[in-house]
Amino acid sequence: MTTIQNPILTGFHPDPSICRAGEDYYIAVSTFEWFPGVGIYHSKDLKNWRLVSRPLNRVSQLNMKGNPDSGGVWAPQLSYHDGKFWLIYSDVKVVNGEWKDSHNYLVTCDTIDGEWSEPVYLNSSGFDPSLFHDEDGKKYLLNMLWDNRVGNHSFYGIVMQEYSPTEQKMIGKPEVIFKGTDIKLTEAPHLYRLNGYYYLLTAEGGTKYEHAATIARSTDLRGPYEVHPDNPLLTSWPNPRNPLQKAGHASIIQTHTDEWFLVHLTGRPLPKEGQPVLDPRGYCPLGRETAIQRLEWKNDWPYIVGGNEPSLEIEGPTIDEVKWEKDFDEKDDFNSEKLNHHFQSLRIPLGEDILSLSDNPGHLRLYGKESLTSKFTQAYVARRWQHFNFTAETKVAFNPESFQQAAGLVNYYNTENWTALQVTWHEEKGRILDLTTCDNFTFDQPLKGNEIVIPDHVEYVYLRVDVKTNNYQYAYSFDGDNWTDIPVELYSYKLSDDYIHGGGFFTGAFVGMQCQDTSGRNIPADFDYFVYKED
Repeated sequence: MTTIQNPILTGFHPDPSICRAGEDYYIAVSTFEWFPGVGIYHSKDLKNWRLVSRPLNRVSQLNMKGNPDSGGVWAPQLSYHDGKFWLIYSDVKVVNGEWKDSHNYLVTCDTIDGEWSEPVYLNSSGFDPSLFHDEDGKKYLLNMLWDNRVGNHSFYGIVMQEYSPTEQKMIGKPEVIFKGTDIKLTEAPHLYRLNGYYYLLTAEGGTKYEHAATIARSTDLRGPYEVHPDNPLLTSWPNPRNPLQKAGHASIIQTHTDEWFLVHLTGRPLPKEGQPVLDPRGYCPLGRETAIQRLEWKNDWPYIVGGNEPSLEIEGPTIDEVKWEKDFDEKDDFNSEKLNHHFQSLRIPLGEDILSLSDNPGHLRLYGKESLTSKFTQAYVARRWQHFNFTAETKVAFNPESFQQAAGLVNYYNTENWTALQVTWHEEKGRILDLTTCDNFTFDQPLKGNEIVIPDHVEYVYLRVDVKTNNYQYAYSFDGDNWTDIPVELYSYKLSDDYIHGGGFFTGAFVGMQCQDTSGRNIPADFDYFVYKED
């Protein structure tokens, strides 16, 4: 038997939905405003996972231009039935305030990594939609129901309606089947049929430190649903010293070896020496990650093995371990025709007019677009922070003629929280390197008069960031060998859900390459390579 270390998907991989097709296991996770939408990971043993698909890769399936920060794809649900894969997802257009405008869709595909279908529109009554395939062949859509009335609790309950796959539309009447428990904020429904019962798994308590997974059962599809006698099924809330916090938003799988597991969202806060453990609970720049726990059954109820808090290490299934080749190199030289699918862009696909791997072969060319504060067209290509300690590095050629033009290395949470070390232009100094910070929409350029002048003979500038748990620092080089640190210490916690103003933010820190040209001249920057290396 293998031992599995948690989390199994490190960095921003929230809201996991697990499914099995034969002896293959797949997890779909939320991507919010990052494009392409949804990440699907594949495993043979529940321990080793690799990214195999980003199914929502066309604007016809997902158009997030203008979507708010942390809008877009919430809580996809993946299932395998009738010889094909079914993927249900929300596109959330409004995040803050009394309303959540969320449109729910279905796409299908015969193979996990194939071309997924055009979307079927389902409803807009709430987020976290999921599809249940009943034994009689009928299919039902479940989602949380949003109540926008002032003074009411906004999570009204779990609503269910039949879906007709032949007509590709909702039929019958929507019915509320579960109002949740007193933990409230009932969302993320997943329905299972087993032992003569329907089991309804939901998330409660909100997706912060109070998060929990709740389970209820009924002999009737429409309820009433009886809550687990020892609810919640899973939570970290009473255990502030557990390194896996925020446990909740789960889904369940039965293996082909007849063992049971639950995958769930979790967050790992930064260490806080000398700080109180309870309030604030901490900051998670790696975002909400995916972990796995073993389940056992007693009296037709599931229980987490070892109690209802998450374990850092569990006993894996009785399946031989299957390791994958790495699906990205530490150093990407941009010599292929397609961008590695660990890279994503914000809200929209970047067409040839923005991103090219062929205009200057061996380089990623980005044509300057809007600023890092734009929710429309940014030329920014990035990947998740997946470790507490890592180095990211790139090499860029860029010839700005205006202070409105900048290109370089960016660490990013959302449009209101990021830092950027960029090649730009100054009237007296010419080409310079400058650092810009955006902290809850407050801007600073801390080098103030000490910007680094780039010598005329230098074509390429090397840029690096070293992330060391709580802090990170930029450095630069003009020859690739001799590096100079930028004398500004930056804080990892400021790129976390827990730091962001206004609440309701759900992603994680990213690092990548960006080019902006707010003059509208679209001048290009050429990135020769990108390195992401765990320390």
